[in-house]
Amino acid sequence: MLLNSPPPKQRTMFRNPLLYTSAALVIALLYTGWVFWSRHEANVAFEQRLLEKQRARDERTFEMMGGNRFEILDFYASPGAIARGESAKLCYGVSNANSVEIAPPAEPVYPSYGQCVDVSPRKDTTYTLTARDAAGHTKTASVTLRVR
Repeated sequence: MLLNSPPPKQRTMFRNPLLYTSAALVIALLYTGWVFWSRHEANVAFEQRLLEKQRARDERTFEMMGGNRFEILDFYASPGAIARGESAKLCYGVSNANSVEIAPPAEPVYPSYGQCVDVSPRKDTTYTLTARDAAGHTKTASVTLRVR
């Protein structure tokens, strides 16, 4: 009987598909995890750079608008000369002011970084902007509007 018996079957690694599918699944999961992690890290770094840029832009804007200083940023007439019967704009900007007034009175005014009011003088007129802060300090600026 020994001579007629078939040789014993040898088991090879290639006949066990569970081993290969498990290995492929582990590799795929590791790769997917690495992709998501690296994208997350890149996104976090990008958001940090974006936040730093926004902070720097906000600081520049804050300083351009006067920062914590009480001041008149600008006060001008546009155009600087008009014909009789025409109107012009008086534009002003103040920072950290509690109240503002323009003399001679034009339209009602309020503290603003940039505001314009319409005026129609009949003769050359010098307008004075007076701004007051919370401590009671005042600052003034003047502009003359010429009438031809």
